[in-house]
Amino acid sequence: MRTALLLLLVEEPRNGYQLIEEIGRRSGGVWRPSPGSVYPALQQMEDEGLVTGEEGGGSRTYRLTEEGRRRAGERAEPWADVARCIPQDRDELRLLWGQLNEAFLHLFQVADDDQVVQAKRLLKKTRQAMFMILSEDG
Repeated sequence: MRTALLLLLVEEPRNGYQLIEEIGRRSGGVWRPSPGSVYPALQQMEDEGLVTGEEGGGSRTYRLTEEGRRRAGERAEPWADVARCIPQDRDELRLLWGQLNEAFLHLFQVADDDQVVQAKRLLKKTRQAMFMILSEDG
C-alpha cells in the first residue's frame, strides 16, 4: 500500500479518494483498496515525514516531502503485480460480474413489477445453473 501511495504522489498531489480510484484504474479494477487501509497508511506516512497533508475544498490533499520522494525512488508498480496474479479467464469472469451488477442496479431502480418478476426468475435459474456447473465432475 505504501509503495503505491508513494508512487502516485510522485506524479502529483492527490487526496485519498483520488489515490483509491487511481490504484483501481491502474490495476484494471483488480485492486481497489478501502479507505480503511489508505487513510491510516497516509497518516502513518505523514507521521514519518514522508508526506504532508493540506486541508482544502472539503478534503485533505497529500504531497510528498523530499524524504518521501527519496523513498519512492525506483520502486516497482505494485498494481501491476496485483493485476498479474489473476488469470485472464478469471479476470474476464470478474468483469462480467461487474457488468451484471451494473445491469442489476439499473433494473433495481427503474424496473416495473413485471420486470422484477422476470429478473427474479432469471436470477434463480442462473444461481441453480452455477451450482450445476460446480457439481459437474471436471
